[in-house]
Amino acid sequence: GILFNTGAGQHILKNPLVVNSIIEKAALRRTDVILEVGPGTGNLTVKMLEKVKKVIACEIDPRLVGELQKRVQGTCLANKLEIKVGDILKTDLPFFDACVANLPYQISSPFVFKLLLHRPFFRCAILMFQREFALRLVAKPGTKLYCRLSINTQLLARVDHLMKVGKNNFRPPPKVESSVVRIEPKNPPPPINFQEWDGLVRIAFVRKNKTLSAAFKSSAVEQLLDHNYRIHCSLQNTVSSFLIYSISFYCDLHTEIPENFKIAEKIQTVLKDTGYSEKRARLMDIDDFIRLLHGFNSEGIHFS
Repeated sequence: GILFNTGAGQHILKNPLVVNSIIEKAALRRTDVILEVGPGTGNLTVKMLEKVKKVIACEIDPRLVGELQKRVQGTCLANKLEIKVGDILKTDLPFFDACVANLPYQISSPFVFKLLLHRPFFRCAILMFQREFALRLVAKPGTKLYCRLSINTQLLARVDHLMKVGKNNFRPPPKVESSVVRIEPKNPPPPINFQEWDGLVRIAFVRKNKTLSAAFKSSAVEQLLDHNYRIHCSLQNTVSSFLIYSISFYCDLHTEIPENFKIAEKIQTVLKDTGYSEKRARLMDIDDFIRLLHGFNSEGIHFS
């Protein structure tokens, strides 16, 4: 009797075969604490409660919270279910071993990165996404769907496309096809400042078919990097002055900025020296961007 709000991504997974397949691929353990986002009426939730220690279900719609509570009320599963009411993007994630969810598709991207930056590490996430979004997550350099989302996710995690799910497996059916993806965070994570990394990748992928030389000639990009460079030099000079005062002899740590300094020239020099001036973002892999980021940082150019 519930009228589902499709505008909020309420498409309930109704096919028990798909539900069972997702649970099988999650390889749940008896000792697991599972995070579920958007449990709906609990078709996936109840099946997981039978297999794990605890399910923490996060739901924003009080009507669906009531339905889920009624479904387990008076059963042996009730004590294993914890329901958190609210917007998952605005709340701190609890401790969990794995995340299994049929997500509202409009929160897919921010939720993925909230997951990947969460600590302590979790084992894996088995998530339902819109098909095209899922294919972007696993896209490789040179393919049509390869984008900033692809490389950022693959920097932090191993991502695998598990299965396709047709629209008729949901009630009400969505307008798009869906896919299930497995995300396993890299532990330990790569030794990279993610804000720096994302700042570089964001610039490169604004026009992913352009050469990097052209992409970095944007006036907005030049202004940002000039601002960051001057802050970096100022901080270097502060450290230098402190050392001079502390140890009473001159250390050549000052980074003086010439009066005729132009950040555009420095940017193009870095691109040329690293060999990426004529490269295009759509063809570059993680190692390429790591080398490029190191090239910029070693010349005092930062992206955050």
